[in-house]
Amino acid sequence: MNQTAEQELRPEAIALRNEYAALDDKLSNRYIELDPQGYFIIYVDRDAKLICADHFSNVINDKGLACDPETGEPLPCNGSLKRLPTATFRGRTAKELCIEIFEKAQPCPISHLDHAAYLGREFVRAEMALLSGQDYVQD
Repeated sequence: MNQTAEQELRPEAIALRNEYAALDDKLSNRYIELDPQGYFIIYVDRDAKLICADHFSNVINDKGLACDPETGEPLPCNGSLKRLPTATFRGRTAKELCIEIFEKAQPCPISHLDHAAYLGREFVRAEMALLSGQDYVQD
């Protein structure tokens, strides 16, 4: 938000926005059961004006960690392991991307409803970043 728009917000709105941001941060750090169908890396392709989601397979070990299906080794969260996606989905909007993944992909690469809800939220954030020109960083 630019400084002019910030100055136009009432103090109550600023306090509420900060409260919600703190709640969002807290909820982002909760334990979640990982989807055995895999995970997605979401990014914006500005040249093509698309939201993209690369799907990667995984297995979940007895400790609840996502592991490489070929090696059984836990997958690092820092992106140091380079893997090829099992599929890449693209859409101009969050809704179009959700339809590609949840309605057209057979079989659907999602098995947990909380994972689907998370992806929907992230696709909307990516769409907003695409439209506003801001950077998108996946939560």
